[in-house]
Amino acid sequence: MAVVRRDNNTATRYARDPFSLARDLFGWEPFYGGASQAFTPTFEVKETSDQFVVRADVPGVEEKDIDISLHNGVLSITGSRASEQRSEGDAYYVHERQYGSFSRSFALPDTADGEKIDATLTSGVLTVTIGKRAEAKPRKIAFSKKA
Repeated sequence: MAVVRRDNNTATRYARDPFSLARDLFGWEPFYGGASQAFTPTFEVKETSDQFVVRADVPGVEEKDIDISLHNGVLSITGSRASEQRSEGDAYYVHERQYGSFSRSFALPDTADGEKIDATLTSGVLTVTIGKRAEAKPRKIAFSKKA
């Protein structure tokens, strides 16, 4: 979003902050009438030998504002980050923080065990671990002894 000044002179605003024009142009959202303010956390999904791990950066989001569900092999994570209350007379010079709702869904492979799911929220990082089914884990096959 562009730098907000007490004067509404666009030329003055761009002269004080040359990058505000680029932010205005690249943040333009034709259906919402301005710069996009949707909160979109970044996700990381990895597979280890015994589980799948989904991590998301969700700073400022509390546990009560996150919903995690599993339905038909699809893990869905939804939540929201509420905006701070603005007071009359506050002057924002830079307003780049994003607020709002988010939702991400991940199709889990058949090897995922829907009964072994755990979620933690620590220091703004959501971690969801999904165990693997026992039959999905690699195992060593021993040779049978000949008589």
